[in-house]
Amino acid sequence: MVGGAHPTAMKHQLSINDLQSITRRNFFGRSATGIGSIALGSLLTNALNGGAGASADEPSASGLQLPQRAKRVIYLFQSGGPAQQDLFDYKPLLNEKNGQQLPAHVRGMQRLTSMSAQQASIPLAGSIFKFARHGQSGAWLSEVLPHHRKIVDDICIVRSMFTEAINHDPAITFFQTGAQLAGRPSMGAWLSYGLGSMNADLPSFIVLVSANQGDQPLYARLWGSGFLDSKYQGVQLRPGKDPVLYLSNPDGICRSGRGAMLEKLNALNRHQFDAELDPEIESRIAQYEMAFRMQTSVPDVTDLSKESQATFDLYGPDCRTPGTFAANCLLARRLAERGVRFIQLYHQGWDHHGGLPAGMRNQCGETDQASAALILDLKQRGLLDDTLVVWGGEFGRTSYSQGKLTATDYGRDHHPRCFTLWLAGGGIKPGMTYGRTDDYGYNIADEHGNPISPASDKFTPGTMHVHDLQATILHQLGIDHTQLTFKYQGRRFRLTDVSGNVVKEILA
Repeated sequence: MVGGAHPTAMKHQLSINDLQSITRRNFFGRSATGIGSIALGSLLTNALNGGAGASADEPSASGLQLPQRAKRVIYLFQSGGPAQQDLFDYKPLLNEKNGQQLPAHVRGMQRLTSMSAQQASIPLAGSIFKFARHGQSGAWLSEVLPHHRKIVDDICIVRSMFTEAINHDPAITFFQTGAQLAGRPSMGAWLSYGLGSMNADLPSFIVLVSANQGDQPLYARLWGSGFLDSKYQGVQLRPGKDPVLYLSNPDGICRSGRGAMLEKLNALNRHQFDAELDPEIESRIAQYEMAFRMQTSVPDVTDLSKESQATFDLYGPDCRTPGTFAANCLLARRLAERGVRFIQLYHQGWDHHGGLPAGMRNQCGETDQASAALILDLKQRGLLDDTLVVWGGEFGRTSYSQGKLTATDYGRDHHPRCFTLWLAGGGIKPGMTYGRTDDYGYNIADEHGNPISPASDKFTPGTMHVHDLQATILHQLGIDHTQLTFKYQGRRFRLTDVSGNVVKEILA
């Protein structure tokens, strides 16, 4: 729950039996002040959320325990695992020792995937790309990230990220839900549950998936609500004239007719609710009503034609093509302007087991300009201060080559031990590089360059576990990650499970 004993968060302490006896309709009837108190509560909730039209059904920001530095999150998830050695983590020693075997003392007892464990040779692979320092921060960037040079002093680069999963499905699920096994609520669902909506006409959690055909699948459960109420799940907006399936009225059905049909359907659902007292029925009613409002709000927010030529130039030519990463970044800014709480972008294609140089150029060509443009656009509109942007994948890549190493080509296997992501806005310290890796880029290192082995159950300074990242995101949104819980099957679950620490070193 959020906020302990605060009345707007009290409903998260209720069991199913409690819900059956204290329902919304029964509460209206029993309340000493009746509908007037509910109307007042709605107005207060709206005011606490900045007047953005929050629903009275949600816990809302009135239950926050911490100062809220960010109101919303835009998560640019790079599915497949970008190679940190070719993007942000410059390792000249790899170039010097290119083709030599990975030293045994560097690998230690770390496991390898089945894709490279049987290789007779595991040669170190230096990056084929040139690196240089940029900005006042002097951060290293690869030549394939030319547009990141414009935002290098606005972002916080975390080089010491680590995770526990070594394969895609559990690793992506871990980042999105805090657990490697499927079934838990996604981060966006947790935030919808804990903070509520800032816009009554749009879902609080929206998902945008790039239209390119990546080599790793994505599943709707990654933005699902798990054991939380179904109304908290993410809503995917698709490219094209129908961003949400079955939202538009069919031929011959007008809006007033759809509204009348919805009223009759809701009446039937309320009758069923009175008989069964199933909270999901009320959620169904709310979702039908939201869908009706989205018939006008979604076409408006997805109409990019209203943007200026300067904005299109900022995001690049791809932003005019629906479904591209660039178009989704521009759409994410529009959604942020309208108060959507959590905006999740997925871009596939970073799984470079082979052909990395060509694949990396292609991926950066699709994402570099738009990622930088999003930061610049939010900044110039005054939105970056209270919008937290996250960029990164589910794990990193090995410093040795998977498969044959040549002068012009190589691949990299999965590597969960250390990798890079970045954050910006929302109270994150800009122009900072947090953490470091050893000279081989294979292990997290201390300030003296000596490899260290961080553990997930306790915080090691200079490192960031997946649960640490999640705890830090929630902290910036005003939530104590240990207090955002939901009781299910006799246990109180949370996004960060039983670990996680706020990484205060990166907070402004």
